[in-house]
Amino acid sequence: MSTHILATTKDGQQRSVSIDNLPDECPICHNVIIPNSFSMGYYFPEKWNRGDCLQVIYRCPKLDCQKLFIGNYKANSSACEHFSFEYSQPCNKIDKKFSDTITKISNNFTTIYNQSFRAEQDGLLEICGVGYRKSLEFLIKDYLIKLDSTKEAEIKIKFLGKCIEEDIKNENIKNVAKRATWLGNDETHYLKKWEGKDLQDLKNLIDLTVHWLEMEDLTQKAIDDMPEKT
Repeated sequence: MSTHILATTKDGQQRSVSIDNLPDECPICHNVIIPNSFSMGYYFPEKWNRGDCLQVIYRCPKLDCQKLFIGNYKANSSACEHFSFEYSQPCNKIDKKFSDTITKISNNFTTIYNQSFRAEQDGLLEICGVGYRKSLEFLIKDYLIKLDSTKEAEIKIKFLGKCIEEDIKNENIKNVAKRATWLGNDETHYLKKWEGKDLQDLKNLIDLTVHWLEMEDLTQKAIDDMPEKT
């Protein structure tokens, strides 16, 4: 449901515009919030195709934070009447925590993923997807090399899609990693094949890939710990 606010241009002109969403997380304390809004915004028609075309001032309602921050919005058209939320700033950057299982499979994955995550938190939305795609490739290839080190040289030079299709036996891992690759590839190309899917969908699929890798590892540990008695 859209919200209407009063926005001011650099020339002091004011107009009513609609925004699609309020930020649902404080970029400073990282709590889930419904922010306090000062019902004021500043918009720049000449930047209508950028993610900071409209800027709205918010305040975190958490008692131990109460900090002001800016929500950045992109215009849905050159008419600059309807805006979509892009990101908030300033941002206290945080890293995503991964289990020991994933870190042992691919420390490179966790490093690359979190570098991409920091870029996303800085609002670099056009480049962080490429980093997430790279992190996925390291995760899958390091996983396969860990399963069979004799194939290391082959896996390193093989296309990621072929690695997933030909070398992953677990169907859950294969199915989500394949789809994560499709969206990751979209982040690197001029034209997208998967319209309607965005960066969050890519991250969700990487999360699912991580989940099934962890489940496979935990399942194997349980089986090894309690072998069937003959």
